[in-house]
Amino acid sequence: MADKKKTTTKKAKSKRRSISEGNAYVHASFNNTIITLAEPNGDVVAWGSAGSSGFKGARKSTPYAAQVAAESAAEKAKVFGFERAHIYVKGVGPGREQAIRGLVSSGIEIISINDITGVPHNGCRKKKPRRN
Repeated sequence: MADKKKTTTKKAKSKRRSISEGNAYVHASFNNTIITLAEPNGDVVAWGSAGSSGFKGARKSTPYAAQVAAESAAEKAKVFGFERAHIYVKGVGPGREQAIRGLVSSGIEIISINDITGVPHNGCRKKKPRRN
């Protein structure tokens, strides 16, 4: 057989997304705080939680753990050019405000803050009173 040169085509690198504005979702429960940074259409860019930041047990539910989680999520999103965010806060945990402060300290500009915590409109029936 004759010498045939193999022609290899270089694979095109996956196009790096450039997102300057998006949404930041802060879910603050009593046990953990989860921060999700997403594009305006809802595709997740980066996320962080107090548990993934190295906190375990009761220390996960502290405001400091929420701040560290927000900073780590923001640093991951900076790779994609994430600069401005609409913030949606859900839950009544201790890390609500501190997570927002963590995003600000990482250099993310806040456009708006919305509270989307679920509130029952007289939902479940209350427990019957205890008899003594």
